Amino acid sequence: MTYRTLGRSGAIVSTQALGTMTFGAEADEATSHALIDTYVAAGGNFIDTADVYSEGTSEEIIGRWLGSHPTEARQIVLATKGRFPMGQGPNDLGTSRRHLRDALDASLRRLGVDHIDLYQLHAWDAISPLDETLRFLDDAVTAGKIGYYGFSNFTGWQLTKAVHLAERHGWSLPVTLQPQYNLLVRGIEQEIVPAALDAGLGLLPWSPLGGGWLSGKYRRDEAPTGSTRLGENPKRGMEAWEKRNSDERTWRVIDAVSAVAEEHGASHSQVSLAWLKAQPAVTSVILGARTIEQLQDNMGADSLDLSTEQLDRLTAASEPETEDYPYGAAGVQQRHRKMSGGR
Repeated sequence: MTYRTLGRSGAIVSTQALGTMTFGAEADEATSHALIDTYVAAGGNFIDTADVYSEGTSEEIIGRWLGSHPTEARQIVLATKGRFPMGQGPNDLGTSRRHLRDALDASLRRLGVDHIDLYQLHAWDAISPLDETLRFLDDAVTAGKIGYYGFSNFTGWQLTKAVHLAERHGWSLPVTLQPQYNLLVRGIEQEIVPAALDAGLGLLPWSPLGGGWLSGKYRRDEAPTGSTRLGENPKRGMEAWEKRNSDERTWRVIDAVSAVAEEHGASHSQVSLAWLKAQPAVTSVILGARTIEQLQDNMGADSLDLSTEQLDRLTAASEPETEDYPYGAAGVQQRHRKMSGGR
């Protein structure tokens, strides 16, 4: 494993994080613990979870592993999230002080720890005042319940507003942002990546393989079957089969990944993950795996170095379609000027 700082913090994390959304759902406890064992043995030290994953079961599974591996647990940088519903009441969700207080304490209990290294807001909350949320996070840092905090699924303006508000009040500043980012989903490059770079935040991309599309497992016009996520649920969220299959860009990207993979003798997944690791602001790529074999293959990307030419080919093949203004060529031209002046 290679390592980077956790965004603007001084904490050191592996450039591949172990995502645990499958724990308690697609992976039982024995498999989940085996996944952690495999990841840690390879040098990984960054585990990411959330209270809502399997309704708290993911955190409980991780907590039992931490309790039974005290030596290894000391090296783990532990991240979780709060915001989504954990009950039916009106205060069982959101980023209010009321809910986050209960959510954080519950996560600490399930994980069996007295502090969490990185606590993340799982999404924006349009109801809760932002100053209330940020003051709670600052208080949690001061109390030693969390080391750092970050965001997930924030837009560029939301991220920038939060950073400026925290700076104005002298509160602890966020260190990371966890967005969806991969060769098929690059819209965050228009506003969110520049906002993160401006604020010094590190990106922790989720769904780095586009829900399995970038692993090479799917074929054009052949509906998936069997024990894959789309085989079990072809209409699954943003990675639904029909929409992506009908988009020519999907197969242009997959063909480019396949060509680079053949040149390296590597898997599609390794190439896709290696491209993502090389992007600006990326701190650690979150791996989500059902099996040991999937995890081992994905971790192989950490030692895969793509050439500049190969990175450029993948970037060109996956270029998202944008209108001329404000994110297309005409809009970009208006945001820059020559040092020498003139037109």
